[in-house]
Amino acid sequence: MKKITFLLLISMLTLSCSKNDDKQERNPFLTDPLVSLNLNLNLPEYNALKFPGSSITTSQGIKGIVVFCVSETQYFAFDLTDPNHIPSDCSRMEVDGPIATCTCQDDDNEYNIVNLGRHTTEPDAKYPMQQYRAVRSGNSILISN
Repeated sequence: MKKITFLLLISMLTLSCSKNDDKQERNPFLTDPLVSLNLNLNLPEYNALKFPGSSITTSQGIKGIVVFCVSETQYFAFDLTDPNHIPSDCSRMEVDGPIATCTCQDDDNEYNIVNLGRHTTEPDAKYPMQQYRAVRSGNSILISN
């Protein structure tokens, strides 16, 4: 009897789980380019990443990648293409502090890098910026997807 009860309990738990519980809806505008960067903080071009609140941009990703230093151990990396329209000539965003802004005409899309790349005025209605993994290992920051 204990085995049957146990099997029923396991079956119910298995069937009640959804495969998409914690996954966000896939952004139809963006692709997933292969990204693998190793940023050596000993090099002058990455020196800014030693200071909280500063960032650098790279040419990889769809329209470039911004790497933002939150603290000595926490970094964020996001693609610089506006996630709420198809990539175009104007969709590369400009970064000013923690805010990334789309440069397209009549497009007021702004995203807060520190707030996980969420849209500043419509965070629940618009796609967030495409994020990459950013991990500090010694004097390097590893960016990947």
